[in-house]
Amino acid sequence: MPDPIIHLGAVVTCSHGGPATPLAPNPRALVSGQPVVTVATPYAVTGCSLTPSGVFCGSGQWVTGAARVLVTGMPVAVQTGSSVCVATGSPFLPITVQPRVVAT
Repeated sequence: MPDPIIHLGAVVTCSHGGPATPLAPNPRALVSGQPVVTVATPYAVTGCSLTPSGVFCGSGQWVTGAARVLVTGMPVAVQTGSSVCVATGSPFLPITVQPRVVAT
């Protein structure tokens, strides 16, 4: 099933509401005029609320992305792809993504 591609302008948060920002989106492919995010792109999470264990989400990354669409050899991140925050193991929540370009 085709899913929207994640790009620099997408609104992504950790499971606790902390904004997640891609640190190195791939500038070789643009979607809606902004660089795409691949599964190799690290994210920084700021403003994560405390989890019950007292651990904050500080960084994370997409684990799975598109199967057929690659940028510089890496799968692009898609809205329904798997992701993980390093410290907590919780996933990212893509809140708003561009709707025009999809990948499978």
